[in-house]
Amino acid sequence: MDFHIYGFSRLVFMSSILVFFVGICLALPENLNPRSSSPANNSGQINSNSVLVALLDSHYTELAELVEKALLLQTLEETVGKHNITIFAPRNEALERDLDPEFKRFLLEPGNLKSLQKLLMFHIIPTRIGSNQWPTHPESTRHHRTLSHDHLFLTHHEKTGDKTVDRAKLTHPDFLTRPDGVIHGIERLLIPQSVQDDFNKRRSLRSISAVKPEGAPEVDPRTHRLKKPAPPANPGSPPALPIFDALAPGPSLAPAPAPGPGGPHHHFNGEAQVKDFIHTLLHYGGYNEMADILVNLTSLATEMGRLVSEGYVLTVLAPNDEAMAKLTTEQLSEPGAPEQIMYYHLVPEYQTEESMYNAVRRFGKVRYDTLRLPHKVVAQEADGSVKFGQGDGSAYLFDPDIYTDGRISVQGIDGVLFPPEEVEPKKTAVPTKVVSKPRRGKLMEVACRVLGAVGQDSRFTTCL
Repeated sequence: MDFHIYGFSRLVFMSSILVFFVGICLALPENLNPRSSSPANNSGQINSNSVLVALLDSHYTELAELVEKALLLQTLEETVGKHNITIFAPRNEALERDLDPEFKRFLLEPGNLKSLQKLLMFHIIPTRIGSNQWPTHPESTRHHRTLSHDHLFLTHHEKTGDKTVDRAKLTHPDFLTRPDGVIHGIERLLIPQSVQDDFNKRRSLRSISAVKPEGAPEVDPRTHRLKKPAPPANPGSPPALPIFDALAPGPSLAPAPAPGPGGPHHHFNGEAQVKDFIHTLLHYGGYNEMADILVNLTSLATEMGRLVSEGYVLTVLAPNDEAMAKLTTEQLSEPGAPEQIMYYHLVPEYQTEESMYNAVRRFGKVRYDTLRLPHKVVAQEADGSVKFGQGDGSAYLFDPDIYTDGRISVQGIDGVLFPPEEVEPKKTAVPTKVVSKPRRGKLMEVACRVLGAVGQDSRFTTCL
């Protein structure tokens, strides 16, 4: 019995010691815990002492705005929770005035979000590198892997004493230092080669979207009909065609007039051209909803192809994906609503950015006919661009000349247009015309009474 009591007492004693040590560990301050020294915890959340918060609050406002537009905050929070990072921040002037406007516009297009993310992650290294950790040997170079999986080269120049990151000079070393990272100021934007290649491809796509004028088609001298192009002739060989046939204007010559509607010569393959501009929309990016509607509404695409084949021209005002996402179920639930919306965005004219902008600059407001008769769309100049519609339902020319082939022109806009509601004119009461009898004088009234009493008819009209 005594043995069991002794064993029970020893168990209670050991439990008390264990509880005592656990209490001491819990009472220790957080700064003694090695896992709490990082401003980011395992959940990816950061505190006010993080390098990311310092970047957002710094005077590098242009870079901070790009990080937010690229939706990279959550990714960087997770990275900070695992690594110390080094951020190379370009000055605001490098992103505002020094950057090519066309390249900046390319980065901010919704379809190029991945390119913008890769560009920004190219400025971040998942390792802490202070200014004292630059290569010490003159003209020596050290490369580091970035978050975009590319490499940045850090160089120290002995002659000038400058420290560079690739081709950008370090202007503000150790501008901001935090426990989880450091920010260095640099003079220009760093562009990875892959993003530059994407930009060049997109620019070349715009340049080849227009059909270039070709030479006159080859004509068979016997039948005077078009035939397949002849193989290239050797220099000095006689011409394959008579000069008259070679100079005859054909359908692929730019100055040749287009065939009239319903004419006998259907030179234009409207169906192929409609497919071509839908394919261009998909490659351009940011207009997938518009392309999807045109693919599903086969009747609309077929009608557009038929119009182009018969000689008509069209300008498509294409809302981007952000604008299409704002359409409500009520706006699309009525039968034929998608077709009616699209008809209002089809202008039976061939217009480019230059022609529309020149028109609104010259005339102020221009009303374009649409295929949704009898409604017209109003265009006017606003903020150096072309604005369609009025009030809350207006849209700006956002991506000009996405596709231009001489028959179909596609202009990207940042909103969905709706025709103004038809207001019934108020019915105003038409005043009835009251015919007033001529007023008679006192003497004339007495005369009329006397004549009436005698029984004689008056010859005066006033007595009638």
